[in-house]
Amino acid sequence: MSAEAIGKTVTSTIPARLDRLPWSPFHTRLVLALGVAWVLDGLEITVASAIGATLTEPSTLGLSSAEVGLIATVYLAGEVVGALWFGRLSDKLGRRKLFMITLGVYLLGSGLTALTLGSGTGWVLFLYATRFIAGMGIGGEYAAINSAIDELIPAKYRGRIDIAVNGTYWFGAVLGTLGTLFLLNVLDPSIGWRLGFLIGPVLGLVILVVRRHLPESPRWQIMHGQAEAAEESITDIEHRVRATGHDLPPVDPDKSIELRPERSHGYLALLKVLFKTYPQRSILGATLMITQSFLYNSIFFTYTLVLGKFYGVPASATPWYLIAFAVGNFIGPLVLGHLFDTLGRKKMIAGTYILSGALLAVSAFLFEAGLLNAVTQTIAWCAIFFFASAGASSAYLTVSEIFPLEVRAMAIAVFFAIAQGFGALGPVIYGFLIGDGSNPTALMWGYLMAAAIMIVGGLVEVFLGIDAEGKSLEDIALPLSALENADR
Repeated sequence: MSAEAIGKTVTSTIPARLDRLPWSPFHTRLVLALGVAWVLDGLEITVASAIGATLTEPSTLGLSSAEVGLIATVYLAGEVVGALWFGRLSDKLGRRKLFMITLGVYLLGSGLTALTLGSGTGWVLFLYATRFIAGMGIGGEYAAINSAIDELIPAKYRGRIDIAVNGTYWFGAVLGTLGTLFLLNVLDPSIGWRLGFLIGPVLGLVILVVRRHLPESPRWQIMHGQAEAAEESITDIEHRVRATGHDLPPVDPDKSIELRPERSHGYLALLKVLFKTYPQRSILGATLMITQSFLYNSIFFTYTLVLGKFYGVPASATPWYLIAFAVGNFIGPLVLGHLFDTLGRKKMIAGTYILSGALLAVSAFLFEAGLLNAVTQTIAWCAIFFFASAGASSAYLTVSEIFPLEVRAMAIAVFFAIAQGFGALGPVIYGFLIGDGSNPTALMWGYLMAAAIMIVGGLVEVFLGIDAEGKSLEDIALPLSALENADR
């Protein structure tokens, strides 16, 4: 931001102009270009999990089980660091710059992973470094992408689009599963695992070209004093929408907002927002993110152990169960997403959390009673996560729309990092409860604990949830640069 823009009062209708837009091909391209971040994460996690056993073979890298297990840990650590680092830069430098940079970082890291040539100490460290870099890119994508989508999508569509985009993680999981099934069973394993890590970069390169034609968020520009650039961006967007046959209604001048742009805000400003301005919203965001992360990490990262140790499913068959599990997770947000805009945030968020928790509790009792087999257990998981997936996606929607624009990406990053930290406990706890598969009662209690945790998330939404459906982001959380805040 130029020094001349700092401290000057600006009156703008840009938020209202964006929110009045009808859905158009521009918005479709925007969602496809930005939403791929979640697809890539689902693909990366699935590919790394699927090739784990292959990497222990002497014909590939000959890694130990412990070394393979650390690959996922390093990747998740990279996601947290990337979200926090690039989240700060996204709020400071802009959404467009960062969603180009973060995708490039991911492409570099994942592409280099395929060049790991041996199992010596140096090569193992190289492997971990590349997975950390790839994780940083995806973590940064979460912060920049969710911010950009929220700021560019009209208010009446924001809920369903955010929910659907976040749910595409599971489309990536299906792609990763099908890709590795082919690469590891048809090609030589020493080649197949490398190509598996190149699936994402190939897709990412195509998307990188598409993203070059996307505009910066006019909301971000006007809040940072770039009035002329913001006007150019919004005019370009309106032109693209009109070019597809839409007539745009005039903007009510009463919907203008007065701003006094400031320099970019850092994490200290975010802490003030979280603990002083919006403490209840902070509790809400943390609770929703932690509860869904714990549930997902607990079930998803141990489902193969349950299938193998309790139902005798061979490891070679588990990918097909994962596909069914992923499809249920993918369909839920697509089917239920529009209800978050029509029935409302509080009803749907609370409902999906509480219902998924209740269904998990029922399935826990059926599991302990021996009434389920591998197929019916998978069907039960599909039903549970049909609702839980929409609920988990709504957690990301919540933290991305209930805080001021100037700290939005950092808020997403902080809650993402907190959720990952608590979620990491799940696989450890449930791996212990599963043990050798001889004590289903212990695992039943574990499932009941996860069910109770999800229900708590739903109840917190009941009491602290925000009715954000159909509202402008600036009406949900007043920008820090708005005169009402700037004069305080």
